[in-house]
Amino acid sequence: MANWYCRSINHCNLCSELLLFSVAMVPGHKDFINNSTKIAKSDPLYNQKIWFKHVKKQQWTMESATDNYRLVADYIPAAKPTTKNVVIAHGFMGNKEKMGEYAALFHQMGYNVLMPDARAHGQSQGKYIGYGWPERYDIRKWTNKLIRHNGNNSQIVIFGVSMGGATTMMTSGIKLPSQVKALVEDCGYTSLNDELNYEAGNLYGIPKFLRVPLISTMSLINRTQNGFFIRDASSIDMLHHNHRPTLFIHGANDNFVPTKMVYRNYQATKGKKELWVVPGAGYAKSYATHPVQYQRHLAEFLNQYIK
Repeated sequence: MANWYCRSINHCNLCSELLLFSVAMVPGHKDFINNSTKIAKSDPLYNQKIWFKHVKKQQWTMESATDNYRLVADYIPAAKPTTKNVVIAHGFMGNKEKMGEYAALFHQMGYNVLMPDARAHGQSQGKYIGYGWPERYDIRKWTNKLIRHNGNNSQIVIFGVSMGGATTMMTSGIKLPSQVKALVEDCGYTSLNDELNYEAGNLYGIPKFLRVPLISTMSLINRTQNGFFIRDASSIDMLHHNHRPTLFIHGANDNFVPTKMVYRNYQATKGKKELWVVPGAGYAKSYATHPVQYQRHLAEFLNQYIK
């Protein structure tokens, strides 16, 4: 990929920026994303994934908060009537099916579970990936739909992993229904600008002196095509407006969303907060690495705010 980049930039700077925009913002196959749907019996979360595969799901739909896309979600009611609800946000080029183990986890804890496909992912419509920025308003709209379905006494947790974690943090900074009681983010990035800079160097070997002008031009393209500048999509900036309790989780060995980002996110929020840096866990592998401890941390945190 680095060789491709070098050939491209020598040929045409704008071509390189358009290609980088396509890799980052246009949905489709990505070489660096594992799209396997196989469930191996050796998987530490095998039982949870199998449960999700076979559990009965309701399909919900709505129109996106902007751009008039048709969005799709799975809803799994709790085994017993409850006011506890969770909205689960998936990662980059993932979908609701990729979050089955988390659905099983929350369902086991007695929650109604709502799992949207983000715009341009899974069954949802959309032309470009928003990295949590336009999606924050979609998540709010899903929570309002959940409240209408389950009543004004609903208690809601917003939970996300990777891009879903960033979406959770970006959602935290907008006006939300009072029924949203707590937030949990797992390995979300500090900002889209930070993550793209890191990946341009880490994945593609692009030197820093080239990354800055590349991403600046790419940001202009994104503003025209996708509706926002890259620098706008900041978890940290939105967390500065968050006063809800938030649990931050990050793998200690994450080399895709570097672990150091979680400390800046944790410092930025204004509400009650807890941080768990998970020993030995790589990118988005905290639950799989320590499943028992993961559930315990989640339950102990949420039980303070969800009754």
